[in-house]
Amino acid sequence: MQKETVILGIDPGTQVMGYALLRVKGTDIKVLEMDALKLTAHKDIYDRLGRIHAKVTELITQFKPQTFAIEAPFFGKNIQSMLKLGRAQGVAIAAAMQAELSVTEYSPKKIKQSITGNGNADKEQVWQMLQKILAITAKPNSYDATDALAVALCHHYQTSSVMFKQKGLKGWEDFIKKNPGRVK
Repeated sequence: MQKETVILGIDPGTQVMGYALLRVKGTDIKVLEMDALKLTAHKDIYDRLGRIHAKVTELITQFKPQTFAIEAPFFGKNIQSMLKLGRAQGVAIAAAMQAELSVTEYSPKKIKQSITGNGNADKEQVWQMLQKILAITAKPNSYDATDALAVALCHHYQTSSVMFKQKGLKGWEDFIKKNPGRVK
């Protein structure tokens, strides 16, 4: 029987936090939920952080994911924005750790490259690839939600690859040497 895994992907933010849940069973990948928590109506930063923690906790309780993946903050010029983003990320990670989930961070470039093959792809290109890969027809209500879906799918790709499963490999040459029957 194939193992089922649920992945919670988060695109952190103090104004909008994207979230998505993927269910993976063998080669079947299904989007369980994809949305964004809008926080702009709440002026107090601590109120926003509390709402982020509550939402992540609610998603964990409802969908019971086995893993948690989050986009790492990119380094910008505005220090205040970086601090706020780091707080949002920290609160989401704390909720996952409280639920004893494994936590993995991915850089924005790694996520884009994993989904589109181009680490410099824009949000629209990422969304179009997600539509094709996951056969999604509905329009997203936010690119923050699609970014979170990209985080979850990136995590699936990173943890299900042959290279990841075979520990101790030193690259493709080593893989080929250890798996001659898999090369055509």
